[in-house]
Amino acid sequence: MASPSPSFNLRKLFNDLHLWLGIASGLVLFLVCLSGTVYTFRSEIEEALASEKYRINVPAEAVRLSPETILRQLQQTQAGVVGAITVPADPARPYEVSVKTSPEERHGTTFLINPYTGTVQGTTESAAADFFMFMFRMHRWLLMEQSVGRVIVGVSTLIFVSLILTGLVLWWPKKRKQWKQGFTVKTSGNWKRINHDLHNTLGFYAFGLLLVMALTGLCWSFEWYRDGLSNVLGAKVFGGRGGKPTQVAPHPEMTALPASAFLTLADEQLPYEGDTQLSLPNDPETAVTVRKHRVGFFALAASDKLEFDPYTGEVLKQEIFADKPLNEQIAGLIRPLHTGEVYGTFSKILYFLACLIGTSLPVTGTIIWINKLKKKVKRQKSAARQPQPVR
Repeated sequence: MASPSPSFNLRKLFNDLHLWLGIASGLVLFLVCLSGTVYTFRSEIEEALASEKYRINVPAEAVRLSPETILRQLQQTQAGVVGAITVPADPARPYEVSVKTSPEERHGTTFLINPYTGTVQGTTESAAADFFMFMFRMHRWLLMEQSVGRVIVGVSTLIFVSLILTGLVLWWPKKRKQWKQGFTVKTSGNWKRINHDLHNTLGFYAFGLLLVMALTGLCWSFEWYRDGLSNVLGAKVFGGRGGKPTQVAPHPEMTALPASAFLTLADEQLPYEGDTQLSLPNDPETAVTVRKHRVGFFALAASDKLEFDPYTGEVLKQEIFADKPLNEQIAGLIRPLHTGEVYGTFSKILYFLACLIGTSLPVTGTIIWINKLKKKVKRQKSAARQPQPVR
């Protein structure tokens, strides 16, 4: 008997790896992909369910109040320290003002304010926000302790990378005439064939985005992976987090400029339409930080950053995303590359569909495995019923 060819053995090895790794991680991957799918359009769903807070009927010929007027009115009714104010490009959207009642608060409470009247329309807290936080904790930690859930999700994600790569090898047709069936679902076949094609074909169409999601998602699970990726890119992943603003020399004889002045200066330096966030310093020796990013269906999820002297308005530091080297741009886009926000609503739609397919893969894959087991058992029973040859 001729020995099996090396290519056949290699393909069988990939098939076995794909099968058993999929069985071992299927439930975790199903929950992670499901929660990721639901979370994709979090902000859109929250705003749709509370449109009275997020949308404004703009009065005819109305002019938005200045940020300092908004802040002054808010501070008359709300205790705490204002950390930042976001001025949207869309005139029908509210200002967003974050207020911290104590230094220990990480984000504080975000108030939604009518920019034409100064009326507080509500906060970003809601039942929908609580639901999405539940899905977020499931996605990141499976609702477990962070130290435990992070590792389980991380290991399952590593397995997912292996499943994506071995799945691509198994999808690859052996013969040229088989290529067409690799791109289509044979809807006229029986349910087993349809299930197989859904797993095989849809998995192929989604593999690229699923691979990007998995490789970027590992940055939150393992520090060694994040550091390794930073070394490969030559730029620190999440390097912009927690960076302290520039310190400035005090000017006791001068009064700090109003908030609106920095928005005007930012528009002069960054002359494009976009949402602008103004971060206010807690002490007189810290620069004022302004971040601005474009909005729209295809808008890149990247912001430009400026730091100003709070007394003179001088630009102390600027970070223009388009001027950064490619490696720094990639490092700065890890989060939107994972969440699907990298190219606005357009990429979120693609990610939603890919993540939905990712959710289905453990289900269709398990069904394929069960069908093969049943077929194997049936074949063994049939062989057992065959009359044994007389020796």
